Amino acid sequence: MILFTISLVVMLLLGVPFMVTLLGSLMLYIFTYSGDSAPRIMMTMVQQVMSGITPPALVCVPMFILAASIITSGKSATKLIDMIKAFVGHLPGGLPITTNASCTLFGSVSGSTQATVAAIGGTMRPMLLQAGYPSPFTLGLIINSSDIAFLIPPSIGFIVYGVATNTSIGSLFLSGVLPGIMIFCMFSLYCFIYSKIKKVGVLPKTPWVERWKAVKQGIPVMGFPIIIIGGIYSGIFSPTEAAAVSVAFAIFLEAVVYRSLTRASLLDSTLQAGVITAVVFILVGAGQAFSWMIGYLQIPQQILPPLFGADPSMLRVIAIIVVTYFVACMFVCPIVAIFVLSPIFQPYVVAAGVDPILLGTLVTLQAAIGSATPPFGCDIFTAQIIFRRPYLEVIGHALPFLLILILATILLVAFPQIALFLPNLAS
Repeated sequence: MILFTISLVVMLLLGVPFMVTLLGSLMLYIFTYSGDSAPRIMMTMVQQVMSGITPPALVCVPMFILAASIITSGKSATKLIDMIKAFVGHLPGGLPITTNASCTLFGSVSGSTQATVAAIGGTMRPMLLQAGYPSPFTLGLIINSSDIAFLIPPSIGFIVYGVATNTSIGSLFLSGVLPGIMIFCMFSLYCFIYSKIKKVGVLPKTPWVERWKAVKQGIPVMGFPIIIIGGIYSGIFSPTEAAAVSVAFAIFLEAVVYRSLTRASLLDSTLQAGVITAVVFILVGAGQAFSWMIGYLQIPQQILPPLFGADPSMLRVIAIIVVTYFVACMFVCPIVAIFVLSPIFQPYVVAAGVDPILLGTLVTLQAAIGSATPPFGCDIFTAQIIFRRPYLEVIGHALPFLLILILATILLVAFPQIALFLPNLAS
């Protein structure tokens, strides 16, 4: 595995797209060490890639991506921001809290951290800078607040975890709601204290007339969580059907309510969603192939038994899995990490009696944290591209938010009902 590891690291450092890095390293290893059996193994690898993208639950992914693409190109994000800012903008930390709240609510539309960075960050960062907040603070706030979008349904992370472990996606969606709200409150408290100390960011109080106007403009966006969560748990439609309805609602919202959608913008959103969907599915297929390959080489059987021990406790299993995902997602795409690692850990999860819904929430949270954490967190590079800022500036204020997210993880482990209350209530 030395050749595979070296090729993987070298291609990552050279900036080669991760899907090429993963599959290219696997092919190099197969053709170097498999001899005459290389063609047979390659055929099996292709079959694994195809099987990774065929589960029916993945059908909802392109629909949710398309809905997010449509509203990102329209006025929904701006109207949502204006509504929140009208009520909290005059408070200490009002603008950062608006950013945080907008990321949380936008998560109920996009389910993607990178879409949230683009949609909310592009609007809020100029306001934050104008109010006197340092650039590293604004970047750290936007990137880490977007983590909440990975917990608020419809989360692509939850969908991938549910497919990889055969766990109810509907229950996973519900499990992310209260942890997402908890992190929002923790971030907002930090922003309040930071702004008080720095004495920045207080806006004039918005009159009630303007507030009601902002509410009328922004409240239609809140139809998305009603459709997705309410529709699924009222039995009106399945998660896949909810994804299709969310696309229809996004078109209605931007075309009829906000009148921002044109044929050209709809075509552009559709093409963009197609590209993103292709990337996601290639990553999922590559993850499935990689998972099969390390199983074929019996790597987990060599590493995991000494790590977990003969009779691992529930707390030990959770701690090892949480740390593994956190570290892995600092270096690789969270989707691949979830798809590769989840089946490997599943026997130990079952043996220790860990609740799969709780573990899914913890895993998805670690994937979100890792995507915003140096050295290779994908949201860091997304922010670099969108805001055209150097790497060190983007990560300059990451530590306070990282510590808050670690505290949130500890609270979830100590008080699992934070994640399990709503799924248990709905069951």
